[in-house]
Amino acid sequence: MSNTTPKRIAIVAGESSGDNLGSSLIDSLKKHYPDCQFIGIGGPKMQAVGCQSLYPMETLSVIGIGAILKRLPQLLKMRKELAYQLIEASVDLFIGIDAPEFNLGLEQMLKDEGVRTVHYVSPSVWAWRRKRIFKIKDCVDLMITLFPFETAIYEEHHIPVTCVGHSLAYEFDMQPDTFSARQALDIAEDAQVLAVMPGSRMSEIDYLGQLFLEVTAVMQQENPEMLALIPAANERTKARMEDFMKGMEQPPKIRCVLGDAKQVMTASNVVLLASGTAALEAMLLKKPMVVAYKVSWFSYQIYKRLVSLQYFSLPNLLAGHELVREFIQSEAEVEPICEQLSRLFRHGLTEQLQADFSHLHKDLMLGGADKAADEIKSYFFSGNNSE
Repeated sequence: MSNTTPKRIAIVAGESSGDNLGSSLIDSLKKHYPDCQFIGIGGPKMQAVGCQSLYPMETLSVIGIGAILKRLPQLLKMRKELAYQLIEASVDLFIGIDAPEFNLGLEQMLKDEGVRTVHYVSPSVWAWRRKRIFKIKDCVDLMITLFPFETAIYEEHHIPVTCVGHSLAYEFDMQPDTFSARQALDIAEDAQVLAVMPGSRMSEIDYLGQLFLEVTAVMQQENPEMLALIPAANERTKARMEDFMKGMEQPPKIRCVLGDAKQVMTASNVVLLASGTAALEAMLLKKPMVVAYKVSWFSYQIYKRLVSLQYFSLPNLLAGHELVREFIQSEAEVEPICEQLSRLFRHGLTEQLQADFSHLHKDLMLGGADKAADEIKSYFFSGNNSE
């Protein structure tokens, strides 16, 4: 690539955590290229910083093999149309943020047409389906990882890689301001608060929403003064949780806060959440947590034969040992989750857990979006790697 000043960069994110990363990256790239245009697929945060989203981001927000297969024809058609649109737009670079099932194939289509490609957020090739590394080598020019342990497999296969840490590490103070968060939400300083976070995707809520509501109801029966907050990602997820509650004989008393998950977690004593980026955020906020996750029976039967991980949540993966309790699939039941939540409310944040979370927080402060933008500029637009 001979152009050293990109005019148009394409970015595709598939769900809310990718939207966060994408918006930060666009801001950082604009420091180098203030006149560059950004197009692709993004959520409200990417759109707020100037990305033209050609399709609703929610279209890509599916989990589980069964859900993906059900919508496969629609997703393949959309991917083909999007590739054509980006080629017609003469994009100088494509950046796929996570969503590997969608983005890797799109990256291959674009690279075949001469578009250079970046994949931001490593697929879990270190955990399962390791042969994907050969596809990645074919379709990705530069891999940008969030976590230090992810780079080894790319270096082993001679794929250009850089670790930038996680931009969230800079967005969270080392000591959370719980008092201010409670003031903003009009919560008493001494209240016992449970943050209930079944996920940002509709498919996550379908599998975890009812369970988390049942857990909350039991916790409030044991402690009627406990306040439960749900930070709904959007009106659709809020409506789905309300539908679940309408079907319960004794629904929990839950206050729904639209959109501000960080503030809700900051105000909480304990967090009940789906495995994913929310677990990282809770760790950065130094909050005791319980992690649960469920997918369809069909998806789980496939995953358990392919995945060779002892842990699923990011705090445990980063630490290399168990810091937080995980309840996966059949283990995700009301009674054991309630027992662990009760234990966390009794003991609070221990000094050891706070020290562990703080250490991991510092380990992720590697430059984030600014470093990613610098690496992209150096690799693609400095003239050193021109084609």
